[in-house]
Amino acid sequence: MNDAPARSPSGDAAISEAAAGAILTIDLGAVRENYRRLRTRLAGARCAGVLKADGYGLGAAQVASALMKEGCDIFFVALLAEGTALRKAIGDRPEIYILNGLPPGSEPEAVAAGLCPVINSGAQLKAWRAMAQGAARRLPAAIQVDSGMSRLGMAPDEVEALAGSAGAFDGIEIRYVMSHLACADEPRHPANEQQRQAFERLRAMLPEAPASLANSSGIFLGPHYRYDLARPGAALYGINPTPGEPNPMLPVVRLQAKVAQTRKVGKGAGIGYGHSYHAQGPLSLATISFGYADGWLRRSVSAAWFEGMRLPFLGRVSMDSIILDISALPAGQLGEGDLVELLGPSQSVDDAAGHAGTIGYEILASLGSRFHRRYIGG
Repeated sequence: MNDAPARSPSGDAAISEAAAGAILTIDLGAVRENYRRLRTRLAGARCAGVLKADGYGLGAAQVASALMKEGCDIFFVALLAEGTALRKAIGDRPEIYILNGLPPGSEPEAVAAGLCPVINSGAQLKAWRAMAQGAARRLPAAIQVDSGMSRLGMAPDEVEALAGSAGAFDGIEIRYVMSHLACADEPRHPANEQQRQAFERLRAMLPEAPASLANSSGIFLGPHYRYDLARPGAALYGINPTPGEPNPMLPVVRLQAKVAQTRKVGKGAGIGYGHSYHAQGPLSLATISFGYADGWLRRSVSAAWFEGMRLPFLGRVSMDSIILDISALPAGQLGEGDLVELLGPSQSVDDAAGHAGTIGYEILASLGSRFHRRYIGG
């Protein structure tokens, strides 16, 4: 297993383990295995990799490089800036799609970087068609239709208007017609089948092209949702795509924070900002160098773990620190510089999300830049 130092996702020089208050370990081998599991389930449909928000906070360039070793050559990001950065990192061969489409006037930048817009509106279509005419060549794109999420994509009336418009797609190579499922993580939700049927109706009005509908959870809804290309994101990073059932994915991240200080307090001692907690009796405490500036949500009611022992948070999460109750540990077992686990074998990303009243996506995407990042298994 490799333990490779790497630059931070922002491109800044990596923070050394000695200088950091916390260590984030990202298992690229697990990412690759998760991709293999999803690809096997797809039974012949292609499998892309969604790398928006810098690979869900874990490093888009590093994750893309790992996935390319598994044969993945199609990636999706949210923004043009993400696409241009990824293109520089991984070279010219893979296809990179911009999910949010292109801001007006940015079409030349996309062409220069060899990026494919996901066209979400008639205005975006018109701008990309004009760009193709000016370049005197066909330009690739995906066409997204709104099948019922009301977020991105051409509305049904726009699609119907285009169906009767000669030359609407002149100069455009439509590589995929796509849409996005709103409730795929709830397999019995009626919106799933309603969206699938709406997608069938809308794509039939457009020029024939490969289709894409399934996200991570959509892959598990069955073969009718898989079409020609699936676009998993969360499942690649170990988030459970089948909530309420055992996670079919491997965990990808381990997050450990350093103990900055330990102390003993007596009954009645106020703990943390606002004294939101008072000791009910004598306590042993540890303060870790980790807080909401590192992406751990302030509203989280959670715990850290040390050698299998749960260490509850006491008081409020601070910007740079969290106070733990370590009274259950033998005196002196945990000291300054020791590591406690926030994410890992004892507490999954989905567990941590539940304690914060959110989803695993937000936990990963919120992770900050002050960690020592350690990539293994790539």
